[in-house]
Amino acid sequence: MTLTLCDVGPRDGLQNEAEALEPATRAELVNRLAAAGLRRVEAVSFVRDDRVPQMAGAEEVVEGIERRDGTEYSGLVLNERGYERFAQVEGLGRLNVTLGATEEFNRRNGNASLDEAIARVEAILAAAEVPATVTLSVAFGCPFEGRVDPGRVAELAGRFDEAEVVLADTIGVAAPREVRTLMERTGAAGFHGHNTRNTGYACALAAVEAGATVLDASVGGLGGCPYAPRASGNVATEDLAYLLEHEGVETGVDLDALIGISTWLEGIFGRKLEGQLYRAGTWPA
Repeated sequence: MTLTLCDVGPRDGLQNEAEALEPATRAELVNRLAAAGLRRVEAVSFVRDDRVPQMAGAEEVVEGIERRDGTEYSGLVLNERGYERFAQVEGLGRLNVTLGATEEFNRRNGNASLDEAIARVEAILAAAEVPATVTLSVAFGCPFEGRVDPGRVAELAGRFDEAEVVLADTIGVAAPREVRTLMERTGAAGFHGHNTRNTGYACALAAVEAGATVLDASVGGLGGCPYAPRASGNVATEDLAYLLEHEGVETGVDLDALIGISTWLEGIFGRKLEGQLYRAGTWPA
């Protein structure tokens, strides 16, 4: 089986860091990830600089990307203004548009009601000229509304048949059984997990068992959500790739190169990252 690992470190990983990296450094991160064999890299998000200053200068980041065959570069948008910016740059082959599965998360994250967020996504998809992903945030639990009705998530996922749908465990509350069940019910293509409660890797594996062909992860385990209190880092790309390769799932990534990227980032931030593999090293399959 071949799986697409999407590294969201340049976007979801960096947006939760206190230190905002320069666009040139963020572009270098994208380029290093592509060189490590990632089939998809989420390079930027087109959001307001005053709301998420870590993502300022998205256009400059895109300009600094050295395109590599075999890597798909994506950009995230929340609304029509973000899509207008996305459409004006060259080199991003995939659009990722996101909305929350609950009313309150949409209001906090996108300043819109759930109905307004749905309408935004539908309008953006209608205008999109590249392949699109719809990421459903807080699909398993919301920091403001608690448990999320799986029926609501299934209904939302069913609205976007023309897009690749990814279910996100934004605050890391899901267990493997819940992921397996909801992935099968929705037919979603992908899963975006956080390791907040140390279930992220097990949930990712459960998603694959349920038929997922796309998994999001973040190099070094960087990340979180600035609008989801206590939502700590994503599943680390290199740790997940190691697990998958030992399970017989081909990822196409160079683990040693990923370890090198995490070591580089550790030096930039001056602290130990959440990932384990870059400190422990690989082991023969």
